[in-house]
Amino acid sequence: MALTATDQSRRAARWQFLLRSPGMLVGVTLFVALLVHHGVGRLVDELAVAGWGILVVAAYHVTSLFSDAIAWRGLLRPRERPPVRSLAWGRWIGESVNSLLPVMQIGGNIVRARFVARRGVTSSEAGASVVVDVTLEAFTQLAFALLGVGLLVLGSRSEGLFVPALIGSVTMGLLVGAFALAQRIGLFGAAVRALRRMGGPEQWLPDAAGADELDAQIVRIYGDRRGVWLGSAWHLLGWFFGAGEVWMALAFLGHRVDFTSAFVLESLGTAVRAAAFAVPGALGVQEGALVVLGGVLGLPPEICFALSLTKRAREILLGVPGLIAWQVGVARARERGEGV
Repeated sequence: MALTATDQSRRAARWQFLLRSPGMLVGVTLFVALLVHHGVGRLVDELAVAGWGILVVAAYHVTSLFSDAIAWRGLLRPRERPPVRSLAWGRWIGESVNSLLPVMQIGGNIVRARFVARRGVTSSEAGASVVVDVTLEAFTQLAFALLGVGLLVLGSRSEGLFVPALIGSVTMGLLVGAFALAQRIGLFGAAVRALRRMGGPEQWLPDAAGADELDAQIVRIYGDRRGVWLGSAWHLLGWFFGAGEVWMALAFLGHRVDFTSAFVLESLGTAVRAAAFAVPGALGVQEGALVVLGGVLGLPPEICFALSLTKRAREILLGVPGLIAWQVGVARARERGEGV
């Protein structure tokens, strides 16, 4: 009996949850261990210092959302580009899904592609724009991380972190480079044909023609060098806004630091979080990374843990409304008979 799209989605979600269970267990264990080690009471006291400042930090994150939305918009053909505010809305929903749901940083990007496809962009171009956008974001994150490594070394903060940070950055660069190269030579079409050769229920197999069209759109977008370079610049600016968010959060927590220290914390902290994609929300991993990096920069571990909790509070404050907005949008699309 053929499976409906809903049944397929449920099965996929079930398998994804099972695959992520080990990572979730590791993350929760590490988070609880760090929480107990540093003391719940002390962390609550540190967060109490920030008070309403946490709301300001959450509001400030809109700068990154718009910067990334402008980067994404530049990859779409001019006649099909939705307004920046609309793409910022889609970016917000995608981030909410990736931050709060166990989707391995993939689900939010699928939601983004569907979001923009419902606004007049063809499905193949919508998917291609998200694929290239994610790739550019990864490349600029690599550049951001390398800048952080450079600032760490120039400040002679810790020679011991230089080698592992450099190895991690090079590894990340090779992986992202290989992914980008595969896109240029027909990654998705080749993947679909390989799946079809393996066999299986027809309703589970993607359409080869659609995958080839996706590959063609990806190549076309990469051919627009101006759009690619401008998109990269806007994404890099978005990472800098993230460093400003860390600087602001620490100020509200009562520990003002120079922007260089905030830059190092954000650049290397986000790189570690990206590497821990198998752990939902990098739970525990983000906290541990910020505590280690903060120690190098002379910050108390409790403050670094509180910084991580402030970032998670921002994710919840923006993410929960984002998930609600997503579900409302899906319900309205169903009422109009649109695909979701």
